[in-house]
Amino acid sequence: MTGETDLSPARLRHARIAIAAVFCTHGAVTGSFATRIPWIQDHAQLGAGTLGLALAFPALGAAVAMPLAGRINHRFGARTALRRLLALWTLSLILPGLAPNLATLCVALFVYGATAGMADVAMNALGVETENRLGRSIMSSLHGMWSVGALIGSAAGTLAAHAGADARLHHLIAALALTAAGLIAVRGVLDLHSAADAQAPPHFALPPKSALLIGAIGFCAVFAEGASMDWSAVYLRDVLDTDAGLAAACTTAFALTMALARLVGDRVVDRFGAVRTVRAGGVLATAGGVLVVTAGNPAVAIAGFGLIGLGIAVVVPLAFAAAARSGPAPAQAIAGVATITYTSGLIAPSAIGAVADATSLAVSFGLVTLLAFALVVGAAVLRQKPVAAGAAAVGLDEPAAIRP
Repeated sequence: MTGETDLSPARLRHARIAIAAVFCTHGAVTGSFATRIPWIQDHAQLGAGTLGLALAFPALGAAVAMPLAGRINHRFGARTALRRLLALWTLSLILPGLAPNLATLCVALFVYGATAGMADVAMNALGVETENRLGRSIMSSLHGMWSVGALIGSAAGTLAAHAGADARLHHLIAALALTAAGLIAVRGVLDLHSAADAQAPPHFALPPKSALLIGAIGFCAVFAEGASMDWSAVYLRDVLDTDAGLAAACTTAFALTMALARLVGDRVVDRFGAVRTVRAGGVLATAGGVLVVTAGNPAVAIAGFGLIGLGIAVVVPLAFAAAARSGPAPAQAIAGVATITYTSGLIAPSAIGAVADATSLAVSFGLVTLLAFALVVGAAVLRQKPVAAGAAAVGLDEPAAIRP
């Protein structure tokens, strides 16, 4: 990519802070929406089954739209593309609360997911470009900032719900505030453009082969994340007969573990490399899964879920980084990996429920344990050469190596 010639340490630090703020803004939209789902359900007069159907549409919209992000990036440049896509995503928060029935909610959530996915690809691609120029890992902390944003959005949404605020008003105010915050943040990111002779990516394309194995590693991590987030409280309540308060605290603890691990994960990756970090994380997550499955009391199960969160926290950021370095079209590769991981997040909760119905929740988390062990076996696919092509296209020296 071509673009800025000022890549001084001060400029790169500013760009890193700016892209971190973008990730935080993106996460805050998700947190704001999630806390008002009960209000949206009541407003649209939906039962549990129809709500579950509607909540599949964000992932569907993301999967359909994410391949477009590469072409938008190519046409407008990284900063302009991110500015427009992030604004579409923050403003889409307004739509679900306006839906009066199932059909309109499905359409609103499809648009919500489509804009989320495209902004996700654009910001991850720019995050990897920033990482390449810094010469050290930042992707884990960027995803940690996404988790921080989600926690901030959730906290604000919880306060709004507790106050009985209309979600339409809450989401309008949140959308406008987050749009403004996003526009300010994007001003500081790197202004990069495709090289003049670069071929435009296709409007729609299957994930490149280089992204499939990397996506499979992301699939395992996101499956474990989705299963733990959605089912940990149910597991403590139904399997270990825990009271509702402690069961809910387990889910919160899992989310905090993920966020904290991502915020400090870059230091671990820089010291030990992506492959060894993911392999060690897989060991921790596998041990956590074993503790969950064999737990005889809530404390052991909570510790197990904590180990799962700690073990899988950095996998998706490293998968995106590896995808971007796997071929000549970073945005397309990231879109491919993102599509696979979004699919995993979509099917994990229902798959856990289906296995539990047929057997038990303990058996369901036996499946999670096996997928965690797959991280140990498959971590080597994240061993990618640092991308020199991006630097060459800009006419820069090769960036310092990011350890595999």
